[in-house]
Amino acid sequence: MAELKGLAGARERWVSTGGIELCVAELGDPTRPTVVLVHGYPDSKEVWSEVAERLADRFHVVLYDVRGHGRSTAPTPLRGGFTLEKLTDDFLAVADAVSPDEPVHLVGHDWGSVQSWEFATVRRTEGRIASFTSMSGPSLDHFGHWIKKRMARPTPRRVGQLLGQGAKSWYVYMLHTPVLPELAWRGPLGKRWPKILERMEKVPAGDYPTPSLPSDAAHGAWLYRDNVRARLSRPRADAYAHVPVQLVLPLGDIFLSERLYDELDLWAPGLVRRTLPAKHWVPRTRPDQLSAWISEFVLANEEREAGVPARRTKATGKHAERFGGQLVLVTGAGSGIGRATAFAFAEAGARVVAVDRDTESAARTAEMAQLIGAPQAWAETVDVADEQAMEKLAEKVAAEYGIVDVLVNNAGIGLSGSFFDTTPEDWKKVLDVNLWGVIHGCRLFGKQMAERGQGGHIVNTASAAAFQPSKALPAYSTSKAAVLMLSECLRAELAGQGIGVSAICPGLVNTNITATARFAGVDAEEEKRRQKKSSRLYGLRNYPPEKVADAILTAVVRNQAVVPVTPEARGAHLMSRFTPKALRAVARLEPPL
Repeated sequence: MAELKGLAGARERWVSTGGIELCVAELGDPTRPTVVLVHGYPDSKEVWSEVAERLADRFHVVLYDVRGHGRSTAPTPLRGGFTLEKLTDDFLAVADAVSPDEPVHLVGHDWGSVQSWEFATVRRTEGRIASFTSMSGPSLDHFGHWIKKRMARPTPRRVGQLLGQGAKSWYVYMLHTPVLPELAWRGPLGKRWPKILERMEKVPAGDYPTPSLPSDAAHGAWLYRDNVRARLSRPRADAYAHVPVQLVLPLGDIFLSERLYDELDLWAPGLVRRTLPAKHWVPRTRPDQLSAWISEFVLANEEREAGVPARRTKATGKHAERFGGQLVLVTGAGSGIGRATAFAFAEAGARVVAVDRDTESAARTAEMAQLIGAPQAWAETVDVADEQAMEKLAEKVAAEYGIVDVLVNNAGIGLSGSFFDTTPEDWKKVLDVNLWGVIHGCRLFGKQMAERGQGGHIVNTASAAAFQPSKALPAYSTSKAAVLMLSECLRAELAGQGIGVSAICPGLVNTNITATARFAGVDAEEEKRRQKKSSRLYGLRNYPPEKVADAILTAVVRNQAVVPVTPEARGAHLMSRFTPKALRAVARLEPPL
């Protein structure tokens, strides 16, 4: 077998089926579980190259050009040559050639997913598929029933759903137009398509799309013409999945509504759902996350078949669909808000890096995170104010754990005292941790996110003190106001790269920051008394850090800019916008210490 261009190290073979020659590429060890990747429209198998190369270390990865695409031959005539029945013949021929004795794990995107739903629900494929991961492509049968149900009982909400999906499906109507799609793809659209993908979907340039795009797209129009109207008007009543199914749902898909999958559990019992803040072409824009989810799902089903006790494939936390398998790094994770945040992400199935300057505290957080639900958790010791130490941490995390998907810059220290009692050393210490620690994290980990080009999110813990002046907190408030403005500026800069930035402003939260806060201008005995008094006041307020952690996860899911958490923080934020004079008056009050 020859090595295939465009897929480093891939081996090529040809599979014959019904007068068609299918071009098949293989990577990885053939003795390992086989994962078959099926491409969509108007793609060829190269759309999977980034994912395939990541999976090849653990699996036998197989890609093939669907008939009429890439280097596979096209049926003659084209009409009637792309039915789901014939596509099923092709899949079985490939599966028999690459894995004759064992079932394969199926992964489909776009029309690759549409046809894979057929493979996963028809009787003649039973025993040949071990699992199915679907993304950006529903079953036409399920879609047909979805439409019929809404037309039979057209409530305002259901009519809205029909109209919404109808608007997203504009291209389907165009593809049913005779001759016009072929002329467009072989003419200006085919030439401009790579730039359109780069501009609209942020698909990086490279070996994709391939030069065969115009003919692939022209031939692929028959996928729609041969199947869509027939199946939507007469959907199968027995389209139940006979294999475990994982659904990856890109939340920004411009072609498919999330509502299409609301009733999918009826057709695929035990469905595992994942959501991504991404657009349609996730095999190109989010290959790291996809390969992690595919690997986890495949291994879990392999172990299940082997009788190994089931591992967690679906986290149970509130945001499990969103964060499962993602890599989250939290600074100041040894206690308080940082620890609660690490636990919240762990419960949602994320992999967690717990960072703290206290080694033992970071280790306890990592251990508990794994018990709570994190597939993996690691502890790292670092002082966020130390630039060189942070640079080494960023290098280590990228090399050993991967590029961070969510960064939570939470580490901070407290300092109270009048401006004239606050020494230059006090100012330096507060700014080094509260501001420079955030700057180091954003600069180092944010740069890695940006260079990866797959999006991400940065959360910076500011404070209600960022917009609530106080005569007793000049240094602390200044540092947190700077964090808030840094977050706003960075949010504007990174928006075009799919990286969100949120500033969290907690307010009075019952953590140990009060027990370790410094009080300028007083002796050690008085400082200890004030620490105890402030801890008692915060304890009486008793707002738990777990609520702040929940606000952080929600901020990432919703991509919120500024999040005041406690009622007093929300009140101060409103006052800063609408009654700033009153807020300045409050700032003159003496704190009850």
